[in-house]
Amino acid sequence: MTLDIRPRVSGMTTVHLYAELRNLHPELPIEVDDTGHHYISGVTASSWGVRKGDIFAALPGAHTHGSRFAVDAVKAGAQCIFSDAEGVENAKKLLKDARIHRMPAFLTAENPGELLGDIAALMYGKPADCLRSFAVTGTNGKTTTTYILDDLLRKLGRVTGLIGTVEVRLAGDAIPAQLTTPMPADLQAMLAILREKGGTDVAMEVSSHALSQGRTKPVCFTVAGFTNLTQDHLDFHKTMEEYYEAKKVLFTPECSRRCIVCVDDAWGQRLASETEASVPLAVFSRLEGEGWQVEDIQVGTPTRFMLRHTDGRELPVASFLPADFNISNVALACVMLVESGVSIEGMRTVIGEGIDAHVPGRMEIVGRCPRVVVDFAHNAAALESALKALRPTTAGKLIVVTGSAGERDVDKRPEMGRVVARFADRVYITDDDPHMEDPAPIRAALLEGALSVRGGGTTTEVALRQDAIREAILDAGKQDTVLLAGRGHEEFMPTAAGDIPFDDRVEARKAIAEREAIAEREAGVKHVEGAEHVEGTENAEGEGSAQGEHSAQGAGNAGQKGNAL
Repeated sequence: MTLDIRPRVSGMTTVHLYAELRNLHPELPIEVDDTGHHYISGVTASSWGVRKGDIFAALPGAHTHGSRFAVDAVKAGAQCIFSDAEGVENAKKLLKDARIHRMPAFLTAENPGELLGDIAALMYGKPADCLRSFAVTGTNGKTTTTYILDDLLRKLGRVTGLIGTVEVRLAGDAIPAQLTTPMPADLQAMLAILREKGGTDVAMEVSSHALSQGRTKPVCFTVAGFTNLTQDHLDFHKTMEEYYEAKKVLFTPECSRRCIVCVDDAWGQRLASETEASVPLAVFSRLEGEGWQVEDIQVGTPTRFMLRHTDGRELPVASFLPADFNISNVALACVMLVESGVSIEGMRTVIGEGIDAHVPGRMEIVGRCPRVVVDFAHNAAALESALKALRPTTAGKLIVVTGSAGERDVDKRPEMGRVVARFADRVYITDDDPHMEDPAPIRAALLEGALSVRGGGTTTEVALRQDAIREAILDAGKQDTVLLAGRGHEEFMPTAAGDIPFDDRVEARKAIAEREAIAEREAGVKHVEGAEHVEGTENAEGEGSAQGEHSAQGAGNAGQKGNAL
């Protein structure tokens, strides 16, 4: 992703930037080659996003080296190439071969990706230092928690930024989101733009991928929050231990000034025990223990509960967000704000009658009778939570349409199948963002898991997702619930043929409209049949007598029957 807009900057020379980097990291071997006193005013790691005056970060990648695009970057106006020694050498050769007469400056570091955030922060005036920042990590609940934070912060009168999976919103202006956590140069640019717009606070999701790659450096968040940890992303991290260690990075003095951890699972308990000695820590739980406790839960509209700390503090909370698991998300957001310095009275005021943050694609209701719900649940734990949440309010059958993304953690697929078979009455296995992978084996893995729990009578494989959604909604009863799981807010489906427009909510509304049209046609046929029956009765009774009086009486009788009908 490359931003279409950039923050306003005064700029600096490459020699000045080099000196600043040396002050930040005197231990690192950083070199500069600049005989032309180049003046720089921006930074990007994308050659097609280069603007005049930029540093082009030519980073080594999994499949190619960014230095391959040095010529394109310089022709677009790049004044400096930042890379490792191999990249700088290759860039110089390519530029010479291309007969580029005015060579750019060159900045060399052993691991350039680790310094990209520092460079961007220096270029844009260290914008994070001017903002209160809230980071949320964990397997499930990141998006919802950040939306709740943003909603409450705005009600507190703050000018906010929201950065995450669904969207990027900077002081009310939306930017499409490409990654849960942006790349370093883009993140710093976003924070700088937010500062320019008078921003005071930012709430953002921080993924394990981002933490492994150092995308948020050098931001030190005001408060970091942890939701939970369940199996996911093991295509990237390989083991749950590696996954945990990636998340743990956020809860260090370099990354966060205060940490809030949900200790309702073993990973959260471990994180709290390993964090408390190095960073100020607060914990919360729906179980008994120290710290903040979620007590006196009353499920309803709104759901109410009490946040009670062992030191005597109390905060009554009300929330209109559906599902039991959202109690934990709401609690985390509230505790993060209180621990950041928001008063209990201030929180009481903004919570008001109930927290009502709208979170696209997260338990989003798009139809009623049957109830149709779209949710991002894309792993076994999230599916189980979503289905358990919907079961108590489903009078009829609980139906789920689900799949699993391609080129992702393959080991989670059978367990996802087992979970939906265990907790739903009717299961449709279908495609979900296959990327470059053949979707048939993905469906087969989920189907195998589902069939290991029960027979195939209530589990159906439907390859095309739009067909599965249509079939599930058309076949559902009025009191049933249909959960469309896995894609949530997403508007495009990555396939081997490229990204195709696809939104579960749009497909659901099409099926709902078709269902309503069918019902109207059937009602029309019944109405016509009823009218024909009444007309036939009138004729029979009216023609039964030769006398006008009798005919009138017959018509009157027919009218009474018609009213009764």
